Amino acid sequence: MSETGFVAIFLVGLLGGTHCVGMCGGIVGALAAQGTGGRPPWSLHLAYNVGRILSYAIAGALVGAIGGLGLAFGPVATMQLSFYVLANLMLVALGFYLMGFTRSLALVERLGQSLWSRVRPLTSRFLPARSVAQALPLGMLWGWLPCGLVYSVLATALVSGSATRGALAMLVFGLGTLPNLLLAGILFSRFRRFAQAPMARMISGLLVLGFGLYGLYSAMGMGGLLWHGQVAGG
Repeated sequence: MSETGFVAIFLVGLLGGTHCVGMCGGIVGALAAQGTGGRPPWSLHLAYNVGRILSYAIAGALVGAIGGLGLAFGPVATMQLSFYVLANLMLVALGFYLMGFTRSLALVERLGQSLWSRVRPLTSRFLPARSVAQALPLGMLWGWLPCGLVYSVLATALVSGSATRGALAMLVFGLGTLPNLLLAGILFSRFRRFAQAPMARMISGLLVLGFGLYGLYSAMGMGGLLWHGQVAGG
């Protein structure tokens, strides 16, 4: 995946942060309300988010490996183009989802409920999280929360063609979501109101939609996007 592809993934994470605040707002609010034993309040939020991003990277590695197998056993160009179109269709759906025009990704999120129903009970072991040692594993578990935004970018990790590139793609995406959730933690009430404002969601949705539509347009020129089993994201 090219540098521009990673930049695009980072921006999707950054722009989709309004959705992150909504999905993770409860746990972030709980961390904001708890004492930190004299440590700076951001230490719990940083540990939680590091754990969350690590889980994204693990998921990206798994999906990237699956995509690599698909490329190994199928027509490479055809498989790549199919994966690439799927990834950008997910971004288009995400853009409309952020703008509130459709609940289509809510259906996708429900697919992850089975896994989450098994993971969520484990989070009680680390609640209330009053130390970094509790917040880090809590974040790693919370990273498996069903989320349309995460699933949209996982579709891009599928295109990457390997576990390493898939993990790196999701790591970059996680770093893109980091500013929003750190701000939501430290300035919880104010930032959450801003992130959930209709105008903020509309602008974020339009920009993410633009990424998806541009990707679909670019897919028509397959030769310029595909090279030796990798996508030169744009």
